[in-house]
Amino acid sequence: AVEAAREAHDRGETDEFVEPTLIAGGNGVEDGDAVVFFNFRADRARQLVRLLTDTRPAWSFAVDQPDIALVTMTEYDETFSFPVAFPPEIPADTVGEVVADADGTQLRIAESEKYPHVTYFLNGGREVEFPGELRSIVKSPDVPTYDLQPEMSAPELTDEAIRVIEEDDPDLVVLNYANPDMVGHTGDFDAAVAAVEAVDAELSRLLDAVADAGGHALVTADHGNADDMGTETDPHTAHTFNPVPFVHLTPDGDDGGQTVCSGGSLCDVAPTILDLMALDRPAAMTGTPLLER
Repeated sequence: AVEAAREAHDRGETDEFVEPTLIAGGNGVEDGDAVVFFNFRADRARQLVRLLTDTRPAWSFAVDQPDIALVTMTEYDETFSFPVAFPPEIPADTVGEVVADADGTQLRIAESEKYPHVTYFLNGGREVEFPGELRSIVKSPDVPTYDLQPEMSAPELTDEAIRVIEEDDPDLVVLNYANPDMVGHTGDFDAAVAAVEAVDAELSRLLDAVADAGGHALVTADHGNADDMGTETDPHTAHTFNPVPFVHLTPDGDDGGQTVCSGGSLCDVAPTILDLMALDRPAAMTGTPLLER
């Protein structure tokens, strides 16, 4: 496996784009084999597990799937019956759950590349849809790599979000723009610039719609990527550890005497949302609101 990774790097393939590789043996997975899926992230492993094990027509191969014993490193899907090496620790009282318990409505929207992040992951790694939770998915472009279409589906995503805001007036909107991350992974500097410019334009439209609806907006990220693209001879394709922005916009442009605290953390984002919505913060949330008077 180490040699295969080195050969991929020698071919110019970064970790994100290593071609499927047969490590040992020429017969593939056969009846009676034991298979260990060591991916710890669920969103990109569950599809492969289904292809190996799900006999429903939508997932089955042209040939019969092998009869195997399979174990996964973490829980990829609640409906899977396979043993799990490290079962999940399910957090209680996520921000979406608190909003739902208060009879609030919320929109979760992203293009397909990031849809699990605004649904499954935001709900604590649970395949659950809370009461009052609206979901909208916009198809990501069908291209080999996103540097070929750095705007991705950001315009369509913004159009749909604005439509729902104007028609349904949800209490909370959670939207993910995938461009800086997904295009950043390609290592293409010019494409990353185009991706950020596309998000800048679409975010401007979205924020105008939020302000027109009388809402507050928080703009942030959970990690960097396009902020460091490396050099032309040594492109940087991984996430970065740089601090990320946290921007608060009010509907009238007045900060209302509030300023954003410095030195915050991701655990402070949900308490800030609940504070703006005048909802009590559950004991399970150890962070504090990032807005101070």
